[in-house]
Amino acid sequence: MEHAPVLLDEAVAALAVRADGTYVDATFGRGGHSRAILAALGPGGRLVALDRDPAAAVAASGIADPRFAFRHAWFSEVEAVLDELGIARISGALLDLGISSPQIDDATRGFSYRFDGPLDMRMDTTRGETAAAYLARADVRELTEVIRDYGEERFAQSIARAIAQARASAPIATTAELSRIVAQAVRSRPRGDWGQDPAARTFQALRLAVNRELTELAHVLPALVARLEADGRLAVISFHSLEDRIVKRFMEAASKPFGGDVRLARVPLRGAELPVPPLARIGRAIKPSTDEIARNPRSRSAVLRVAERTAAPLPGKWPPEVRA
Repeated sequence: MEHAPVLLDEAVAALAVRADGTYVDATFGRGGHSRAILAALGPGGRLVALDRDPAAAVAASGIADPRFAFRHAWFSEVEAVLDELGIARISGALLDLGISSPQIDDATRGFSYRFDGPLDMRMDTTRGETAAAYLARADVRELTEVIRDYGEERFAQSIARAIAQARASAPIATTAELSRIVAQAVRSRPRGDWGQDPAARTFQALRLAVNRELTELAHVLPALVARLEADGRLAVISFHSLEDRIVKRFMEAASKPFGGDVRLARVPLRGAELPVPPLARIGRAIKPSTDEIARNPRSRSAVLRVAERTAAPLPGKWPPEVRA
């Protein structure tokens, strides 16, 4: 399936692109959003794109534009990338989270339970631990917690025990093997969501764990806000509740006086005496239209949230505490 950038027009509009601005597309993918941002920029504009997938670097090499720079990097490396390029302030940043259609549909990447392939699941295939290696070393307790917390799977313990039992005989090396183990573990249990493959939640959990996706997301949000100039925009597209919850709570905390600390919010001060927060949320969450969902069913769960940097300095305690 060809990759279609989700909420393309909405995301670019949310950034309120200035012709001479400097922008960051921290999830280049196959470049749909980046190309749209470049089209909105003038000759003096600049776009920096990042992605940890080597295939994205290949796609980015097809953009011959002096205003454009691509770096093969993780979210946690964004500050180093901007420093290397001599960029102290940015006019906006876009995150399009999750995995792309080309990643899902390539059996060799190991992201999908629908295709048989090596159990890899790394977004960056040049480094890090594969899902197969992780399954070989994690104990039952850790597997249970990961599958429960990252997959929101009710039968996490049963699946973890089944994985441990299976690997005692032979390493779990392919997506088909893992799918079969999970299906057998939950086969006799009333799920209530049989429209979804029994392995879907476990595959999501392992992908998030192997790629440290939630940790990387929690790092990049305050890092990008710290670089935003006044009136600069942060736009984030999420695809499942775990990452959207992080984005929503971060924006809420950063858009409240005292970082949303309830104890300090009770201090008896007049409204004019309250500190101005570093962010202001813009509008409500945006979801795909029925037309977009019809064209691209994988966009169904997408949520776009937008916030704008105020002129206030960052608080002494940054990033804000975000309740779990």
